[in-house]
Amino acid sequence: MRAFVVVGGLALASAAFADHEPIGKAVMELPLFDAHVHYKEPAWEPYPVERVIELFDESGVAMGLVSSSPDEGTIMLWEYAPNRVVPELRPYHGRAGSSNWTDVEGMEAYLEDRLEAYPHEGIGEFHIRNRRMWDEDLFNEIIRMAKERDLYLHVHSGAVPIRWLYDLDPEVKIIWAHAGLGEPPEAVYALMAEFPDLLADTSLREWAILSGGDGLNPEWRDIIFDFQDRLMIGSDTWVNGQWDNYRDIMTMNRAWLSLLPRDVAEKIAYKNAERVFGRKITTDLVGTK
Repeated sequence: MRAFVVVGGLALASAAFADHEPIGKAVMELPLFDAHVHYKEPAWEPYPVERVIELFDESGVAMGLVSSSPDEGTIMLWEYAPNRVVPELRPYHGRAGSSNWTDVEGMEAYLEDRLEAYPHEGIGEFHIRNRRMWDEDLFNEIIRMAKERDLYLHVHSGAVPIRWLYDLDPEVKIIWAHAGLGEPPEAVYALMAEFPDLLADTSLREWAILSGGDGLNPEWRDIIFDFQDRLMIGSDTWVNGQWDNYRDIMTMNRAWLSLLPRDVAEKIAYKNAERVFGRKITTDLVGTK
C-alpha cells in the first residue's frame, strides 16, 4: 500500500510507486525552475518586483523563465534579480495581443530591436490560435531570429501548429506551452514522440496530472516517464489571481513531483532547465537576487 505524508495540505507520496521509490517528502528539498512566468502590467503595482522574488523564495523557486505583456515587465524583473530570471521576449505590446499579434505592422522590427537591446533567451510565450495566424513570412523571420541567437520559441498552441512550425524548419527549437493545453494526453504523447527535440512546460496541467485518484493519472504518467528529459514545470501567472495563489500552485507541482523517483523529479523540477538554459540552479539562489 502506498503511504502519504501531508505537506501544505497536499498528500505527497512516500512509498514505492510502480517498482520505483518516489522521492516523497524529500521533494521539498529540491529547487524549482518555473518555466512559465508572466509579469504583465496589471501585476506591477500589486506585485512589485520585490514581492515577486519573495514569492519565488517562499515557494523554493530558484529561477524562472519570464515573459511579459509588455516586455518592460520582464526587463524590470530581470534588472532587479538577474540571477533569478531567464528573460524571453513576448510579442505582445501596444495593440498587439494574443489574437492579432501576427497582423500588427512592424512586428518583425519590434522583435529584432528588443532582441538586440536585451539578453532574451527565448521568443514567446506567444499564441497561434487559428490558421489565419499562420503567416509564413513572419514566422520564417522569427525562426531566423531565433536560430541566429540559439533561442527557443515558446509556443501556446495545439499540436497542428507545432507540426507546421517544424515543416517550416525542422531544426527550430520549441517549448510547447502547457504541454498543448486543450490537447488530450494521447495527442500530447504522440507529438512528443514524433518530434524528439520538442520540449514542454506543464503549467496549468497540475490537476490533470494528479487526476489518478491517489496518484498520477496513468496517461500522464506515461508522458512524464517517457519524456522525462523534456519536461519542465510552470505556474503561468497570466492574471493576478495566479500570483495570489502562487505558493499553492508550486505546492501542487511539488505534489505530483513527489510521486516520481528522485532522478525523474529532479530533472523536471530543475535539471532539464539547467541543461536547456545553461544555468546552475540550486537552493542557494533562494533569498538572493
